[in-house]
Formats: sequence, structure tokens, C-alpha cells
Amino acid sequence: MARPDTVSRAARERAGRRAEWLAELLLRAKGYSILARRFRSGKGEIDLVARRGATLAFVEVKARPSHEEAAIAITPTGEKRIAAAAVIFLSRHPELSPDTIRYDLITVAGLWPRHHKDAFRPAPDSRDPAALF
Repeated sequence: MARPDTVSRAARERAGRRAEWLAELLLRAKGYSILARRFRSGKGEIDLVARRGATLAFVEVKARPSHEEAAIAITPTGEKRIAAAAVIFLSRHPELSPDTIRYDLITVAGLWPRHHKDAFRPAPDSRDPAALF
């Protein structure tokens, strides 16, 4: 029999993947191309990397019972990790050379994703070159 914490972890994983799928559908419907899903680096993870025109969006997806709860679920530490992963992503893909880089948030409540463009900008930190974006 599975341990309760294992079951809840598996349920959270399924919910997260479902939210990312809904977020991807929303972005595609809005004309974005998805360049990467769950990009991982030693510094952090980016749920989705999307491009529309000359804009590259690093997208965090949060699923909660309400959009408000999802919007406040991202922490400053999480923002820094996403920004650090973005620097690594860009270093691995110099051919992208976007004119604009954005950090977006897609909140999912029930079946309804909501896209928050330019949702955050990592606070500048002289020790963290990722915060320069």
C-alpha cells in the first residue's frame, strides 16, 4: 500500500502536469511557440519557454483553488531560480537572440488558465547575474 505522503506527492505531480498542459494550450491559442517544457538546470527550473515574434517568455505555471492563491504562490526565491535557469537556457540557445525577455505567470484554477504577462522581474542582486534580465 502506498504511503499517504507518496500519494499526495503523485497527486500534486499530476495536477502540476495538467496545469502545464492547460497553460501550453492557452499559449498556443495566443500564437506562441513552445520552445521548452520543464527546462531544468542546476540553478532552477522553468515550466515553459515560449516565443511569439521577437519576445521570449519564461513561464511559471501555478495551480491553486483560485487564481489569487496561485498568483501569490511564487516567491522571491522562486523568481531568482527561474531567472538563473533563464540565463542558462539563453547561454545554451544563443541563436534565439530575443528583442524582449519576459517572466510570465500562468495561474490555473479549475479548468481556466489565466496569463499574466511580465508578472515579475527578479530583484537585482549583484551576486546573481540572472537578475539582470
